[in-house]
Amino acid sequence: MSKRIPLIIAVVVVIAIGIGAWMWLTAGRESTDDAQVEAHVTPIAARVGGTILSVPAPDNQLVEAGTLLVQIDPRDYEIALTRAEAELANAEAEAVAAQSNVPITSATATSNVANARGGLTQAEASIGEAEQGLEAAKARLATAQARLREQEANATKASRDVERLRPLLTKQEIPQQQFDAATADAEAKRAAADSAQAQVQEAEVAIRVAQSRLVQAQAGREQAAAGVQQAQTAPQQVSAIRARAASAEARVKQAQAAVKQAQLNLEYATVKAPIKGVVSRKSVEPGQVVQPGQPLMTIIPLDRIWITANFKETQLAEMRAGQTAKVKVDAYGSHEFTGKVDSIAAATGARFSLLPPDNATGNFVKVVQRVPVKIVLDADQDRDHVLRPGMSVTPTVYTK
Repeated sequence: MSKRIPLIIAVVVVIAIGIGAWMWLTAGRESTDDAQVEAHVTPIAARVGGTILSVPAPDNQLVEAGTLLVQIDPRDYEIALTRAEAELANAEAEAVAAQSNVPITSATATSNVANARGGLTQAEASIGEAEQGLEAAKARLATAQARLREQEANATKASRDVERLRPLLTKQEIPQQQFDAATADAEAKRAAADSAQAQVQEAEVAIRVAQSRLVQAQAGREQAAAGVQQAQTAPQQVSAIRARAASAEARVKQAQAAVKQAQLNLEYATVKAPIKGVVSRKSVEPGQVVQPGQPLMTIIPLDRIWITANFKETQLAEMRAGQTAKVKVDAYGSHEFTGKVDSIAAATGARFSLLPPDNATGNFVKVVQRVPVKIVLDADQDRDHVLRPGMSVTPTVYTK
């Protein structure tokens, strides 16, 4: 038994030295195998629908930004663009016509107001003249009627004188010359009475003519007043013309927007690579009919990759951005890639899951959480772009 004691002591010393060496070698570094390569995955989808004419982009091949990926039949969109341009030309012509009507309507409306007011003034003057003419005609009628009564009285008296002289002439008590003179005087006064009667009739006709003129003048005044009222709507007419001009301008803008949309749709028929990367998951072939939003392929830029390492929360005490890291890739176990810590996520991976845990809803079981840490590789570490998103890696971060 005494011989085994030194052996046991030697074994304990060796184990202690090994443990100490391991602790010294692993001090100031944190490592995890819960890590993978990450990269931006850019889905390419159809912006417009149609029949696929060609798919020049080969699968799993590097393409430059702007490279033609998919060509959709553009004929429908060319026709739509032509129609939109024709509608734009028509809208612009209507807008020009509507704008030219604004000054014309304004000038015409102003002229109509002046003419209507002048016509109303003239109509009122005509009414005044017609009223004066009617009063004058009435006065002439009264004068003619008075003259008629006078002439009829004279004629009646002369006729009676003739009748009184006729028996005396028969008895030869008066000379024939006296009787002839009385007869001639009676005939002259009867003619004067007939003339006065004609003047009365003429005055009555003049009254009817004056009344007709007055009615016409009153109708003219009413028409002129209506014209003034209509002409006074000139501001509203000009406003309506300006509103139509503004509406025409709005239709021009609407047509311009339709032309731009048609141009965009025509451009969308040619699908180009937005970035430089490798084509993957190509799911489209010539002759296939696609719909807007349908996935066509993805592009992965392999020159912009990084490592996402899910460290335990107990490993983050000394970890900071900028610290050196070494990465071993399972696919290339003999080669190490160097890099540095870029950033530490703002929450644990569980918090970003579809159903994050809620410890207040049931029995609590403490589980060590993992926090994503982004590690970027140094320049020219992956010059040949051998790393692929999703590859398993084992990063080691040197915290000291």
